[in-house]
Amino acid sequence: MAYHHGDLRRTLLAAAVEAIAEHGPAAVSLRDLARRAEVSHAAPAHHFGDKAGLLTAVAVEGFTLLAGALRETGERSGSYLEMGVAYVAFAVEHPAHFAVMFRPDLYHADDPAVRDAKAAARASLTGGLALLSGPRDGDPAVAALAAWSMMHGLATLWLSGSIPNAPGDDPRELARAIAVVLFP
Repeated sequence: MAYHHGDLRRTLLAAAVEAIAEHGPAAVSLRDLARRAEVSHAAPAHHFGDKAGLLTAVAVEGFTLLAGALRETGERSGSYLEMGVAYVAFAVEHPAHFAVMFRPDLYHADDPAVRDAKAAARASLTGGLALLSGPRDGDPAVAALAAWSMMHGLATLWLSGSIPNAPGDDPRELARAIAVVLFP
């Protein structure tokens, strides 16, 4: 990927996502991003400050994409179960973002943009509880945490290749089958 006029910040962010997908977030360096984008070594530091600043931008982008995917799925399908499937699909389609988003030790977790993006994703998840049919006892926050834990765990296991003899090769179908167990 070479930078040729346009949005350098966007180019560097795309290069970071590519590098994370290849080698994980720990191996990302601003120097490597500059090389990938064919810009000076100072360019990434100018846009992000340091590696934590870069990973903060990746986390913000990830939470924003996740919030949009959950919201769109809920509006389109009217199904909380399908929102869970969309969560797993997001993780599989955006593994680099997913690898960073839930590692606040890697980025500036107190950054207002991170807090806002996380809140939007959380609001999409908890707002979808209204789509559940039938009476529900208990705290809606606990139901949201149960759903999130289940789908996040499945996504993490899938991405790490830790599901022995996974039934099928489609994580969305597996998510759907598992979600029916808790949310029929």
